[in-house]
Amino acid sequence: MTQQVTVVMGQIDPIVGDISANVELIINAAQQAKKELQADIIVFPEMTITGYPPEDLLLRDGLYRQVKKALTQICESVHDIVCVVGYPMQDELGERFNMAAWIEDGMIQASYIKQNLPNYSVFDEQRYFTPGQQTCVVEFKGIKFGVLVCEDIWKITPCTEAKEAGSDVILNLNASPFSEEKHKDRIATVQRRVDEIKLPIIYVNQVGGQDDLVFDGGSFAMCADGEVCVQSPEFTNDLTSVTFVKQAESVVMLEGSKAELYEGEARVYQALKMGVKDYVEKNGFPGVILGLSGGIDSALTMAVAVDALGADKVEAVMMPFHYTAEISKEDAAQQAMTMGVHYQSIPIESMYNAFEAALARSFEGAPADLTEENLQARIRGTLLMAMSNKGGKMVLATSNKSEVAVGYSTLYGDMVGGFSPLKDIPKTLVYRLAQYRNTLSPCIPERVITRPPSAELRPDQEDQDSLPDYEVLDAIIKYYVKQDKTPQEIIELGFNAEEVNKVIRLIDRSEYKRRQSAPGIKITQRAFGRDRRYPITSHYSES
Repeated sequence: MTQQVTVVMGQIDPIVGDISANVELIINAAQQAKKELQADIIVFPEMTITGYPPEDLLLRDGLYRQVKKALTQICESVHDIVCVVGYPMQDELGERFNMAAWIEDGMIQASYIKQNLPNYSVFDEQRYFTPGQQTCVVEFKGIKFGVLVCEDIWKITPCTEAKEAGSDVILNLNASPFSEEKHKDRIATVQRRVDEIKLPIIYVNQVGGQDDLVFDGGSFAMCADGEVCVQSPEFTNDLTSVTFVKQAESVVMLEGSKAELYEGEARVYQALKMGVKDYVEKNGFPGVILGLSGGIDSALTMAVAVDALGADKVEAVMMPFHYTAEISKEDAAQQAMTMGVHYQSIPIESMYNAFEAALARSFEGAPADLTEENLQARIRGTLLMAMSNKGGKMVLATSNKSEVAVGYSTLYGDMVGGFSPLKDIPKTLVYRLAQYRNTLSPCIPERVITRPPSAELRPDQEDQDSLPDYEVLDAIIKYYVKQDKTPQEIIELGFNAEEVNKVIRLIDRSEYKRRQSAPGIKITQRAFGRDRRYPITSHYSES
């Protein structure tokens, strides 16, 4: 006798802490999967009921009362389809667990506690949870489904134990954040598990932006031969069905729909769009405002913002000074017109003169230096924040990772803002993303991409007056920040010793600036902030 079971991958975008809204998402998705896809089972991501990561919300007792109520609501509302959903649980002794529930016929028929708790990179699960030790295998229409949560699939033991307990199929609930090559790592890891246990695996991933994290979705189902048989799209809510057929003693996953995945700059650009859109909308801002300087960073930031939110929700302000080149004014105005955003120019000359007059006695006898340059940036920052306060739109900061790394930015100046989309984007990638965006439609003026970068804070200024060439700078940053190489190891790779030591000194002493900067979207495997936590006060040195 042949038995067929349809499992739907419920790739949804929950909001951390909005349990009632998340439950509504879950119920609606389950009902849609049953009605439109004739699903027997729907599997949601890790901790869907609370959203991920809830961080120290997990330390609040009230959260668990809401979660308990949510589970009851799902049990009462979801009929004729099994719902596998992730959530946190706290027992009577105060221990907390990262859970998955198998809800069938109006009841939690089985539950699973995550065994492997990640405590690296952006993850702090050992701070909150106690690991589980038991397998969870549930039989449904003659097929036995083993349930695992996220990190469990990256380790062999939970998988082998699930197989030994009789599993025919592994269901894996995930909240796996985006980085440039993470999708390839996931597939390679699941392929290793499939090769080891010889069972098909369904990998369901969360989608959406949460503060500095982006979850790219990209859920997939892998056959027992290691091939991806079904692939959900990335960066979008989606319900994708996976069909299993059981005949005699064998369970076979059928080929299904396979969405095309993004690659290279296209993947990063989609992550930036999603990160900006969800940060702005989930936090209730009516739109964004930014300083559009005629330079590459603000040009790319505005492009991302418009693509994420729509031109009607983006406002751009040019704030020229007497060092601002005419081509910068022209290019900023041209891009604003091309993208259809509200644009205005507010010269800062009179404001700068007023500050200079007020400070004349304090600065008497002192030569002009970085102070005057920073003053220009801080006037611009003050204007943007005033406009934000008045109109409610959030300021987008425009600094890139290269600048953030070495402190090539001004506190309370160009660093002001509620969100910093390019915070983890090296300058060399900024250029590639700008070029990519222009392949989609006319957007960023070509000479913004080709002219030498400059902060335009003094006559004839160029970034390379103060910094190495960006190709060199980004390489040094990668080796020191991402790979933790010593200065000597970097020098031995062929880099100039003086430049290496200078860049590393700048990185080390700029931690105080980074600690005060706006959150930004994590793109690389080693972002400043959650990934790399260094003390501000430190005399440690390897040079």
